[in-house]
Amino acid sequence: MAATIYDVAKKAGVGIGTVSRAINNSPQINPSTKDRILGVARELNYQPHALAQSLARKKTFTIASVVPFFTNYFFIELLRSVQHALSRSNYDLILYSVDRMDRSDTTLERVLSERRSDGVLIISIGLNDAYAGKFIAANIPVVLIDHMHFQIDSIAIANREGAYSATEHLIALGHQRIGMIDGHLSSYPAILRLEGFKKAMLEHNLVFDDRHLIICDAQAGEHGFNEVAGYLAMKRLIAQNDILPTALFVASDVQALGVMRAAKEAGVRIPEDIALVGFDDIEFAKFVGLTTMRQPIAMMGQMAVERLLERIHGDQQGDFHHKLKAELIVRETCGSRKGFHVQAES
Repeated sequence: MAATIYDVAKKAGVGIGTVSRAINNSPQINPSTKDRILGVARELNYQPHALAQSLARKKTFTIASVVPFFTNYFFIELLRSVQHALSRSNYDLILYSVDRMDRSDTTLERVLSERRSDGVLIISIGLNDAYAGKFIAANIPVVLIDHMHFQIDSIAIANREGAYSATEHLIALGHQRIGMIDGHLSSYPAILRLEGFKKAMLEHNLVFDDRHLIICDAQAGEHGFNEVAGYLAMKRLIAQNDILPTALFVASDVQALGVMRAAKEAGVRIPEDIALVGFDDIEFAKFVGLTTMRQPIAMMGQMAVERLLERIHGDQQGDFHHKLKAELIVRETCGSRKGFHVQAES
């Protein structure tokens, strides 16, 4: 049986509190007593519990991540980048999954009350002023990813500008009848991507037909950012229009995959009948030849971890609000044979 702190205390003739101070290098212990206790600990091959040590130092060496629906491709890739960045530190990652956005407050309350982490990454979930104030008052470092709050460190994509560039690319290819399939408008990125799409249409004097805009149902999950939602949205677009748009901007790649499946079933050819541009450039996009706006997902994860660790260690103060540029990746689905990349200005 492994030795316990009680075994060390008994053999050294001290209390367990004194053993704890010796192991955690407390200044409140006589150096000779400390050396004697550490000698006994080595003799008994005592291995202190890592969590107990961290609690004694008032550090957990753990980062919490609050993330919705982490079976989504975007979240999987983002969490992979977060874990990769943390692998170079002494911190572990724990996940708090939000299965429904209207229950996010419950999860945030758990994070605040449990205090199991030294800092928190909140991914794609809006933080209202009340909760921002709670985290600040509790002195818990927080970084938002894929969202913004003026009081909290934030990293997001320039969604509006990226959608503008995606739409402008289709316009440059000669399309005038352009539609959009978006996520549910309770989603922050969905709102901004719709704004960017409409701005491009307006500035190029193109008529926007409401029948060519499909907003995905939130009940489909992930604010409509999934394959099933994209599939159902494309079926609706086909069913309600005698004349289809010649081009389509889809607010996420995973939705675009569903759009492509529905189009194939209906005999609508991509890109011959409808040109298609997505958003994200998640891993499978290149395998289906999807033209898309690339989010620097790995950079988002790395920047967020670096900033959070700086906050934890007290190395950085001041505002930290970054919008990263999306990059147009041209493949087959838009009908352009030009293999070029264009950055969307932020």
